[in-house]
Amino acid sequence: MNGTLYGVGVGPGDPELLTLKAVRLINECPVIAYPAPDTGDSLARAIAAPHIPKGRHEIVIRTPMIAGNFPANDVYDHYADKISACLKQGKNVAVLCEGDPFLFGSFMYVYERLSNKFPAQVIPGVSSIGACAAAAGAPLVSRNQVLSILPAPLPEADLKARIIDADAIAIMKVGRHLDKVRRVVDALGLTARAQYVEHATMDTQKVCALSELDSPKVPYFSMILIRKPETTP
Repeated sequence: MNGTLYGVGVGPGDPELLTLKAVRLINECPVIAYPAPDTGDSLARAIAAPHIPKGRHEIVIRTPMIAGNFPANDVYDHYADKISACLKQGKNVAVLCEGDPFLFGSFMYVYERLSNKFPAQVIPGVSSIGACAAAAGAPLVSRNQVLSILPAPLPEADLKARIIDADAIAIMKVGRHLDKVRRVVDALGLTARAQYVEHATMDTQKVCALSELDSPKVPYFSMILIRKPETTP
């Protein structure tokens, strides 16, 4: 009998924000897989580390983080084969994913390759959007407002058009796109309503008004939240 593939959301960074189900599966699965950069440690594994028993078979899914090269199909094909080999042996595999597996989560690329061949379950995780809102003390939406989730790598014109049409905005993956995003937000007169959060729930968490952000460079795991005033129906 084949093993089951689990996509386990490990939340935004605080190990205490894993769900009870995520912790149980991490403890029970004999194989743990997780994404990592070309070189260096895996953030997903670091988050889950307090819950990973010793002696687990670990598969490090090393993926390029160079613009234009992600997701790398050949990389995911390779690691899907490695995970598949474990599943065929009847071993359950927990693939760790920062935040939620299906919200910009790398697990989706493993899932699309293997879910039609093996039993598969997705374990939702606390998303970075919820974590950033909580850290900033900034409600995302109210009443009939609609939340738009925008990736910062979008072209400048697209960002501007989408923000104009939105009630509330979460701009994710700011990183090297900070100058572009600030330019758009300022041009739309929304800087005073924008909150900046990086590394939400981690020891390195930083929260401030976008207008007070004095760093020329910010990490990939950063977000800008904007909520426009409610409109009277």
